[in-house]
Amino acid sequence: MMKASIIPLKQKLTLILLSVLIVSFNSAMANTDKTAMGDVQRARELSRQNFDHSKHSKPVEKSQRFRGVYYGYLPCKHCAGIKMTLSLKNKKNYLLVTQYAQSSNREFYEKGKYVWDEKSRIVTLISRKDSSKRKLHIKDEGTLIVLNSDETRMLGDQDQYALVRSDKNKSRELHIH
Repeated sequence: MMKASIIPLKQKLTLILLSVLIVSFNSAMANTDKTAMGDVQRARELSRQNFDHSKHSKPVEKSQRFRGVYYGYLPCKHCAGIKMTLSLKNKKNYLLVTQYAQSSNREFYEKGKYVWDEKSRIVTLISRKDSSKRKLHIKDEGTLIVLNSDETRMLGDQDQYALVRSDKNKSRELHIH
């Protein structure tokens, strides 16, 4: 009979001990929450003050301001046309995706580095694979015109050879990969 009453007593003591631990843990959590809320309030006050961030901002290189995705549908002598998407990325990297409009929807990828020359108004793409170069004329901030390999313009309407930056085109028709 004595053993039967000891087991419930042990269970009650264990339950009381766990309750005390839980209560003490909750008060610690409440103090942590109060500290965090105080930190949030101080951060809000600091953000309301006007700071001059120009002292620690880095100047952006001109070529990096023209980063983005350019796309177009160019004429082709041997097919219905060529979809072209040019992505000018960070650190002067590019990805060029071309797709001929024909029964096969195969896409061709080219990666490399680009050089943006504002004086000559030419962007030069240098392929990582074979160091070949492609040239594009800078028409304006949002438009590039594909040039021949000798840097001359293609014959015909230059707008047919234009790659338009996606955020500058109002039509929202995108060439997505």
